[in-house]
Amino acid sequence: MALLERVSTLIRANLNDLVDKAEDPEKMIKQVILDMENQLLQVKTQVAISIADQHVLEKKQQENGENERQWMRRAEMALDKKDEGLARSALERSMSYKNMAESFTQQVEDQKAQVENLKTALLKLQQKLAEAQSKSDMLVAQHRRSRAMNKATQAGMTMGEESHAAAFDRMKNKVRHTEAEAQAKSDLVADDVEDKFAAMEKADEIDRLLADLKAKRRVG
Repeated sequence: MALLERVSTLIRANLNDLVDKAEDPEKMIKQVILDMENQLLQVKTQVAISIADQHVLEKKQQENGENERQWMRRAEMALDKKDEGLARSALERSMSYKNMAESFTQQVEDQKAQVENLKTALLKLQQKLAEAQSKSDMLVAQHRRSRAMNKATQAGMTMGEESHAAAFDRMKNKVRHTEAEAQAKSDLVADDVEDKFAAMEKADEIDRLLADLKAKRRVG
């Protein structure tokens, strides 16, 4: 997400380099600290939102699991009453809730990972902010002592690094965009065939579940 990218940029920032490149080091370091404080507030807010979303997903997962079990019980009841058609309908409904529960299970895991990523980013940003606050005066003073000696050399090195990084980022974005287009085209072609097989597999699964239920009821 964009928030984590901005936070990551702040975390990776080399405060010494930032001060060395700044025309007004004191103004720059104050701005960096302000940016970190703003991002810290946003990350805290996003952590709270993500945790709340996780709880919602977990509740949906539990609800669909219970619905799956409820419709399975109804299928058994219908079979006891010799209503095979109703039993098949109940099994189909049970399968639907089962699929939903499995989908929410994956979403819960993904959400947990996002929450952990946000918490990690929050901790690192807090550490970086503390570093910036404690070093601000020292960095400005250090800059004043060293800038006259290495300004020209450092500027040349910085421009080279930034140029290479920018070229690499453009290349990486282009590759990702091409891959995404290819995947989208592939998905469009595969959707129709996959839907047909999914319907066939679903009918087979219902037949299997129905046969299992019949066998269980006969044994009982």
